[in-house]
Amino acid sequence: MRFLDSDQIRSATAWDELIEAIADIIADDDVVAPDRQVLTMDRPGEEPASLLLMPSWINREIVGVKAATYFPSNAGTSSPTIHAAYLCFDGQNGKLRAVLDGDELTVRRTAAVSALAARHLARPDATRLLVIGTGQLAPNMARAHSEVRRFDAIQIWGRNPAAAGEVAGLLSAEGFPATATLDVDEAIGRADLISCATGATSPVVLGERLAPGTHLDLVGGFRPDMREVDDTAITQATLFVDTVPGAVQSGDLAQPLADGAIAEESIIADLRSLVTGRNPGRRTPEEVTVFKSAGFALADLAAARLALRQADRQPFT
Repeated sequence: MRFLDSDQIRSATAWDELIEAIADIIADDDVVAPDRQVLTMDRPGEEPASLLLMPSWINREIVGVKAATYFPSNAGTSSPTIHAAYLCFDGQNGKLRAVLDGDELTVRRTAAVSALAARHLARPDATRLLVIGTGQLAPNMARAHSEVRRFDAIQIWGRNPAAAGEVAGLLSAEGFPATATLDVDEAIGRADLISCATGATSPVVLGERLAPGTHLDLVGGFRPDMREVDDTAITQATLFVDTVPGAVQSGDLAQPLADGAIAEESIIADLRSLVTGRNPGRRTPEEVTVFKSAGFALADLAAARLALRQADRQPFT
């Protein structure tokens, strides 16, 4: 049995290769991915925590499952809110073959999924990126999106200005045109692409602030009580999701669905339809597009498969 740590996963999943690996596996008819499970863990006196289980497999090749915990009480501490492990089993005999660091795997596949969607949904001439959030995902969202669009300016905003400055400084040191901003409303109005990676339970982005042609990427919320944008942002936009079953469980869609502000039919397409060309994606330069990602098992499997193949320089068998 092998173990791949975060450094090994990072070096084995270059952004361009990871984005293509996810696109390929989404379009593969032989891949199986049951609906994820989100289990609530009540914690008296504190906000509930969550346990997520996400299995998928390719018959006779590989079986993978991610187990992840979400502890919102970790926000603002030295411990991330999400921890995860990924298990890979042999698709021929069911033997455990590898354990991968699930935190790094999750961060990288999440950012790569957003970049893949943005390739179809962001304007080709998008030059200004705003990342909202300062956690593990924030710098990776900037890195992945920069793989599919060339940005002249990348702004970082978070509730903690010092944390936003740290993220911007890290990216700037890597050669990205990144700065921190204190005025999120002004930054929203100027951005061509906005990537939200927060644990917010009330809207951070108001639809009235969005400029025509903006692409809005929502990755932070996965529970019904989590919300990064308001109804105005959702109702005025063309809606796309990673998968419908997962996305409609997140508050950004679940709440306006429950209130009747939108119907499930308001969702134009999922990521598979974009990747396979069944949906053309963005239609006009002025259109506001929203991509809601709640996480899906195939992206984890694609990232794990790529990491193992790159680590061994041969197929996982």
